[in-house]
Amino acid sequence: MSKPEIHPSAIVEDGARIGDGAIVGPFSHVGAHAVIGEGCHLISHVVVAGRTTIGARTRIFPFASLGHEPQDLKFKGEVSTLTIGADCLIREGVTMNPGTAGGGLVTSVGDRCAFLANSHVGHDCVVGNNVIFSNNVMLAGHCTVGDFVIIGGGAAIIQFARVGAHAFLGGMSALENDLIPYGMALGNRAYLSGLNIIGLQRRGFPRDEIHSLRRAYRLLFAQEGTLSERVTDVAAEFAGHAAIEEIVAFIRAGGKRSVCTPREGSA
Repeated sequence: MSKPEIHPSAIVEDGARIGDGAIVGPFSHVGAHAVIGEGCHLISHVVVAGRTTIGARTRIFPFASLGHEPQDLKFKGEVSTLTIGADCLIREGVTMNPGTAGGGLVTSVGDRCAFLANSHVGHDCVVGNNVIFSNNVMLAGHCTVGDFVIIGGGAAIIQFARVGAHAFLGGMSALENDLIPYGMALGNRAYLSGLNIIGLQRRGFPRDEIHSLRRAYRLLFAQEGTLSERVTDVAAEFAGHAAIEEIVAFIRAGGKRSVCTPREGSA
């Protein structure tokens, strides 16, 4: 692969590591502790600050700000990192913050993710692979987002919330609870509106597996008994079903937020 290409107007501080074939476009600024992977393209006016590592072939559009100190008033300058995976798309005005002492000092983003214009990843977040943030998505600090999650434009997720793999959060939603894997949530405040059936179909989940997920969902969010009792019943009935076991494990793991549930009478 060819040597990196750095535009004369770009600033690359001493100590920065730029991979083979990478392009640092006009008026971009790469800090001394940054690592830019092979084949990355910083199109123009991109700032990569702090101890930020960007994986191979990631494309970053103008006015993205990656790795500046976190928007946490408790931050005292501690050494922390931001890691972004390979083959990501980071559009105009995206911001991502590194970690803090209160959250493990690490913010991480997986491979093949797309962050559309002006979306934000807060400090100490963990974002999985193949995730899509539409325009203006706001992810507060300490959140976890699983693989293949899609978040619609203008949605906001409260700090410490968890979003399970393959879930969908509708545009303009405000999520203040945990969203189960394969679930779909809508509204302000967001409520669980069913399973992400379209997403499951697009990713090739077999019809019988989707049918089982539907049955498990209805049992989990029925009116009878407590959620804990229903989780126990579903775990027993669907033992060996990987996707349903994933939902059960997610609920049992708990967190600082309650689980997002359907509106009364809509399960």
